[in-house]
Amino acid sequence: MNDFAILWDWLAFGVRWLHVVTAIAWIGSSFYFIALDLGLTKRPGLPHGVAGEEWQVHGGGFYHIQKYMVAPAAMPEHLTWFKWESYATWLSGFALLAIVYYAGADLYLVDRNVLDVSAPVGILISLASIGLGWILYDLLCKSPLGRSDTVLMLVLYAILVAMSWGYTQLFTGRAAFLHLGVFTATIMTANVFLIIIPNQKIVVADLKAGRTPEPKLGMQAKQRSLHNNYLTLPVVFLMLSNHYPLAFGTQFNWVIASIIFIIGVLIRHYFNTVHARRGTPHWTWGLAGVLFIIVMWLSTVPAVLTGETRLSAAGERFAASTHFPAVRDTVMGRCAMCHAAEPGYEGIHAAPKNVILDSDAAIAAQAREIYLQAGRSHAMPPANVSGITEGERRLLVTWFEEAR
Repeated sequence: MNDFAILWDWLAFGVRWLHVVTAIAWIGSSFYFIALDLGLTKRPGLPHGVAGEEWQVHGGGFYHIQKYMVAPAAMPEHLTWFKWESYATWLSGFALLAIVYYAGADLYLVDRNVLDVSAPVGILISLASIGLGWILYDLLCKSPLGRSDTVLMLVLYAILVAMSWGYTQLFTGRAAFLHLGVFTATIMTANVFLIIIPNQKIVVADLKAGRTPEPKLGMQAKQRSLHNNYLTLPVVFLMLSNHYPLAFGTQFNWVIASIIFIIGVLIRHYFNTVHARRGTPHWTWGLAGVLFIIVMWLSTVPAVLTGETRLSAAGERFAASTHFPAVRDTVMGRCAMCHAAEPGYEGIHAAPKNVILDSDAAIAAQAREIYLQAGRSHAMPPANVSGITEGERRLLVTWFEEAR
């Protein structure tokens, strides 16, 4: 059993690494082509059909890039398609979702204090929400609303806000943020797989056959590419959020997720504007910073964290606090079944992150993490499997804030 647990943990690590590698490849190529497209310039004397060109320097050489709005007079024998980066990112991400959240559904996916369902039902809800998300999005893009990029983006944002709230009513906070990322990333990959690449293949086939391609194919692909452009940064945040309980494990987590989408759009707007040589809208960074401060405040309502405590100097104060006996009982009863030299919780064979909470000194040394993960946020225990109460969480907060 221990050997299997070790192998499974390494499997999760390996797939996570693969997911990061493929995501870097996808995002890198996407950002490059967006910047290239926006930076193209028109000049007299360009070949027929060329909409713009750009000179670039990299790696000791110069590149002369030209873009044909439709196609050159003669199609080249070989075309490089940028699609596998997207597909591999989604496939590896879904594999990681299955390894971590589906296989460990009772611990990471389902919180019966949020929605009292079995693990299989939770997994079915997860799969259904991901699939229905793409169907709804695709129908909206093809509806009359899709004729206006602005109106469509506002409607899509309203849907993302609704999903931010909805997922927190279904799963653990950690799983809610992760699923919002998967929901959005699935739309992005489906855009590539079902719209952008098929449309481009039709255009290439028409050109080779001497037919005139339908303009709507290019317009449709461009619209989906625009959406992918603005959704990328929020997805990256959501995928990283599972390491930061102050984001996903707090009362206003769905509001935080909603604001993150706006911050991502602001940052992309800055880079898109700069690459298009239309100015440098520094205000976007200022507004993004203000919104991030609001996110930080929302994560700790009604009090705001004032910074790290130097535990090496404060350890004795935490242990000497009048609240410590009650805190010790809470930690021993709610946390130590996993955070022990020999965990007693089924399926846990080693203390998570090697955090052991089986002595007074250990509890005092981990005061800040206990405060953040089980007091200020609901990240721990995962899915509240040990049934920690709100009163006990308030006790942990009071203990830390008074003793520091």
